[in-house]
Amino acid sequence: MKKFFKEFQEFAVKGNVMDLAVAVVIGNAFGKIVTSLVNDIIMPLMGIVLGGLNFTKLEVTLEDITLKYGNFLQSIVDFVIIAFCIFVAVKMMNVVIKKKKAEEKKEGKANAKEVELLVEIRDLLKKK
Repeated sequence: MKKFFKEFQEFAVKGNVMDLAVAVVIGNAFGKIVTSLVNDIIMPLMGIVLGGLNFTKLEVTLEDITLKYGNFLQSIVDFVIIAFCIFVAVKMMNVVIKKKKAEEKKEGKANAKEVELLVEIRDLLKKK
């Protein structure tokens, strides 16, 4: 049992787990910001454009149940905005990663040339 808890402790304090925890907290806060943006700014503006329509009040009642499809529409807008932001963030990260790999490749070629020159120098010194 002690071994299990020791392994768990090692896992929990690894950098990746802490990074993931921070990402979840930031993601949750970002989700709240987007929800507020959609609920308090975008949807009311869309309502004005669509003739005073209030999306939160869009619903259909079928016998004993009420389907609030207006809230569902707002959730879809939330999702689209969050998905777009994630797409942009991943795209920017990919650009940075490509740039870094290109620089590393360039350095690797430069290092290979240096090694080649050093080998030639060594061989010439051996001949003397």
